[in-house]
Amino acid sequence: MIFYDISMTIKEQMAVYKDKEEKRPHLIVKSDFSNSPVYETRLELDLHTGTHIDMPRHVFPDGTTSEHWGHEEFFTRCVVLDFTSSDDEMVTARHLEDKDTEKHISNPTIKRGKTVLLKTKNSLQDAFDFNFTYLARSGAAYLAKKNIRGVGIDALGIERNQAGHATHKLLLKAGIWIIEGLCLREVPEGDYILAVMPLKVKGVEAMPARAVLLDPNAMLIP
Repeated sequence: MIFYDISMTIKEQMAVYKDKEEKRPHLIVKSDFSNSPVYETRLELDLHTGTHIDMPRHVFPDGTTSEHWGHEEFFTRCVVLDFTSSDDEMVTARHLEDKDTEKHISNPTIKRGKTVLLKTKNSLQDAFDFNFTYLARSGAAYLAKKNIRGVGIDALGIERNQAGHATHKLLLKAGIWIIEGLCLREVPEGDYILAVMPLKVKGVEAMPARAVLLDPNAMLIP
């Protein structure tokens, strides 16, 4: 199968949310061959840096944490929706409804049990943009009514300075998991299988993850 690695690369000078220094990862060499027979590196990483999954505890004091992420979430049916041609700063219910009725993709509809990935103008830039495109509350409400499995976006936040974190709360309360920090620049709009493997860390509100899209209709032919 043809696949797309849609994960951010963890490195010290990567883009981080609002360019906050405390969110920047650090790779610290603990030992090298000058003082040890082995080479070892320590990684200091904010759990919301790079590609990561938000759990309900992120916005709800009594919300569930990472150990409640089930193995059934590792592989889901997925649709990538392309909004890169839009000049709007947010993805609203109207944008999603328009995609639901388009006919140029095979089976593009937003269906129960699917994961929906939002490809926006964020995918066209590498540095952090304080005016990044985000998912509006109305868009989150539309997805919740569709009973989707999860939603992802090509930004380090699924919302941007929204009072009360309405988008996060609406999605997570509906049982829809959120993945942020995706790299979708090279991914065409359409249907895929999404594979997400978060780090197995107990009791935390977010999990760094490796995410890959598989195209079941495109076989590699020698």
